[in-house]
Order: sequence, then structure tokens, then C-alpha cells
Amino acid sequence: MITLDEQSRIPIYEQIINEVKRNVLEGFLKPKDQIPSIRELANTLGINPNTVKKSYTALENQNIIQSKSTKGTFITAKIDQILHDTVETCYNKIDAEIETLENLGVSKTDILERIKVGD
Repeated sequence: MITLDEQSRIPIYEQIINEVKRNVLEGFLKPKDQIPSIRELANTLGINPNTVKKSYTALENQNIIQSKSTKGTFITAKIDQILHDTVETCYNKIDAEIETLENLGVSKTDILERIKVGD
């Protein structure tokens, strides 16, 4: 479910956040699915429980997971927000790349032509 890249410059807690989001977007995790406890995931990944706690806190703040005191931690029903945020991030990257191309002197017509070829 969650794999970490120890060679990555991305902090472990962010990798956990990204992996949970990826699993939701790809349909491996669905609303109301239970995810491992902090201790379980820390043991499985061989990392400090505080790192997992930091990830889970961030995911809760983003309304992706919800902790229920005695029952566990679950994927929320509000996963549409993940999809919206991911799409928005992709659009922002595209906008930045278009701006870079324009700064390099590439015309909007050439950019649009190249994008159309990708259809």
C-alpha cells in the first residue's frame, strides 16, 4: 500500500501523505476504508511513529482521513477534494510551463499547436 523512497529528497512524512492520496485516486482506498494505525504503519515501514502521526495529522487537516477514537482511522467520504486539488495542481504546473515557454520566445500559437498534436 505505502512504499517509501529512502533516497528521495522528499521527507518521509510527505511521502506517506502522497502515497495515501495516490492510493485514494487510484481506487485502492475508498471512502470508509480503514487504514493502519499509527503504530502499525510505523512498524511496517520501520520508521518512527511520530513521523506517521505527522502524516496522519496533515491528512486529517486536509479531510482525507478521519480518526475515530476507539475504532481506528478511516478514509473520509470527501475524496472529491483530493481529485480537485490534484487537477488544480496539474493545471498550475501547465500554466507555469506555458509561461516558461513564452519567456523563451515561443508563441502561443506554437504552444497550442504542440498541445493539439498530443491529442
